[in-house]
Amino acid sequence: MKNMQKIDYKKELKEYYRCSAKKVVSIQVPKMHFLSIDGQGEPGSPTHQQAIEALSSVAYTLKFMVKKSEGGIDYGVMPLEGLWWAEDMMDFVNNNPSNWIWSMMIMQPEIINQDIVAQAIAQVKTKKNLAAIDKLRYQAFEEGLCAQTLHVGPFTEEGPTVERVHAFIHENGGKLTGKHHEIYLSDIRRAAPENWKTIIRQPMATAP
Repeated sequence: MKNMQKIDYKKELKEYYRCSAKKVVSIQVPKMHFLSIDGQGEPGSPTHQQAIEALSSVAYTLKFMVKKSEGGIDYGVMPLEGLWWAEDMMDFVNNNPSNWIWSMMIMQPEIINQDIVAQAIAQVKTKKNLAAIDKLRYQAFEEGLCAQTLHVGPFTEEGPTVERVHAFIHENGGKLTGKHHEIYLSDIRRAAPENWKTIIRQPMATAP
């Protein structure tokens, strides 16, 4: 075990999981694989919390399964991510969170596959009665060209940061596509809200 390989995927994929709050940048995001659960309602609602609990439980179970396997690898579980949208986008402007639709996700390394995920879900089910576990799926997701920056502070104060990202896209002759994407880098149970770090990402398309 002393020679077990350790991989820091946030470092390996730093272009996608580290960025500066000082500027907005464009990046090309490749296809990755995620554990994912869809839902609707405001952040912190019971449904939202249940999704996070199920995702986290399966993600950590996968980590320990890989670590204990032959030729095991030790890696850090990746941060929680969220895609946010609404049937009527004015629900964000008018702050109607009950109408917000989301996908909560945790990225999985290439060593994970559908069979291992199925084993992890079964293992979690034997230990915990999680309300959202049957909604969990393993899927590929490719965003392509995106603009992103880092927001530091409470989620409720993201507005100006989101506007900066949108302005960057328009100023560079692009248009918004896809879904508003947030990557939660901080443990909000331990860090003060003014220090929370969240990557704000927006898929974009360039003019032909």
